[in-house]
Amino acid sequence: MAQAIQRHLNQALMRIPRRAESADRSALAATYVAAGSFSAMINSADHQILFGRRGTGKTHALLHLQELLERTGDLAIYLDLRTIGSTGGLYANTALSPAQRGTQLLVDTLEAVHDRLFSFAVDDRSPDQDALLRGLDALVSAATEVEVVGETEQEQTVGDAVERECAAELSLAPKGGAKAGVRHKTSATASSRRKRTGVEQHRVLFGPLSRAVQAVADGVRPARLWLLLDEWSSVPLDLQPFLADLLRRSVLPVRGVTVKIAAIEHRARFFVPLDDDYLGIEVGSDAASAVSLDDALVFDESPEAAQAFFRELFASHVRPILTSMLRTEVPGEFVDAAFHGGAFAELVRAAEGVPRDAINIAALAAQHAHGGRITGAHVRRAARDWYLRDKQSVIRRDEDADRLLGLLVDEVVGRRRCRTFLLPTRERTAAIDTLCDARLLHILRRGLVDPRRPGRLYDGYAIDYGCYVTLLGGTDADAAKHIPADVFAFDKAVVDLQRLGRSS
Repeated sequence: MAQAIQRHLNQALMRIPRRAESADRSALAATYVAAGSFSAMINSADHQILFGRRGTGKTHALLHLQELLERTGDLAIYLDLRTIGSTGGLYANTALSPAQRGTQLLVDTLEAVHDRLFSFAVDDRSPDQDALLRGLDALVSAATEVEVVGETEQEQTVGDAVERECAAELSLAPKGGAKAGVRHKTSATASSRRKRTGVEQHRVLFGPLSRAVQAVADGVRPARLWLLLDEWSSVPLDLQPFLADLLRRSVLPVRGVTVKIAAIEHRARFFVPLDDDYLGIEVGSDAASAVSLDDALVFDESPEAAQAFFRELFASHVRPILTSMLRTEVPGEFVDAAFHGGAFAELVRAAEGVPRDAINIAALAAQHAHGGRITGAHVRRAARDWYLRDKQSVIRRDEDADRLLGLLVDEVVGRRRCRTFLLPTRERTAAIDTLCDARLLHILRRGLVDPRRPGRLYDGYAIDYGCYVTLLGGTDADAAKHIPADVFAFDKAVVDLQRLGRSS
């Protein structure tokens, strides 16, 4: 019986949904686990940008927020920007100008918002349905304005040809009858033609649009309208400022509306300076704050806090799955039942603060364990597999990032036999950003000060656990022996990227 329960525990780990959007919406609230004060921050009515790498839980946070808001009577519209319009077609067509593609993106986004609001209105959930429908009509008019750009030619031909025929006839019949007839015929021709050689283009007028959004917000009162935009970084980088500018001019100033945006920090462009103005959103001014899930999931020097977070995360996801699988009582301490010895602590270290990585590594470890408890060896093997299967393939398309990772591995892992290092904050390159986005580098601490040079700030990084274990090679015992005992303790040596580049 115990072995059967253990097998069910491992199967439950393998059945945890990998992405929040694929899970049942009703289960999201029950499985959401907030890190620190993050939940309180995103529940505020301020406009916010939510930053976080892939897999840190941005989508889950927004969907959980939507669930909470709807319970309190507010109206929350969640939009996945990957599904708006034709992101992979028209928006990526560089033959068109950014202004043309950007305008079409605005129109498609407004159309998606309109569709969600219209569904709300026709379901008769609005306290003032007529006012909301009038606001939606105004929104459609403002979002579908069309103008003809180019020359217009007018060609007109007028012709006049008149033909008249008139005849009269009178005849007497032999028996005294009479017959009379009249014929009359007239014809005329005229033609006129107007030729347009311009191109019809959409245009967005921010003034009427802002008034329409305000009318919509008034139509849902006393509820508050929340616009939750996910996958911002899926929009082409050169078009993001256009969409941000639409929000700044027509949505952010509206009373009764709150906007939350989820984005990958180094794949997002909200602001572009112009000669006497700017395009987009200025963080800290137009949007009140930026919230970082990456920072929330860095547990400073507290492995206990990290383990408590992931213990709750796995328990909340596994409990409903086990309930549907087991006829017996679900184990109260799921983690203790599923993991042997220090295996769970090893899993937390391997996850590097990224929930999606933790879920995937746990699922692979459960496969390796079969019907037994998960051990540290299973976790290390799973981390190795996850690195080779998911993370390593990401940077093969980026030669600079791939080369830099090789240099860092040679220096930090090969020469120093560790996996942590310091880097000057100002020397963070695009390749470093790419490695962080791919979860091959992880920031452990920000803004460290060198007492000898108080004017210089450093960030503490760690090379990914799975990458480190893979590169150590040898037996599992060798890997376990060389992994640092504390993931939060890091080498204080500074890496000189320029020197590494020259030495290569």
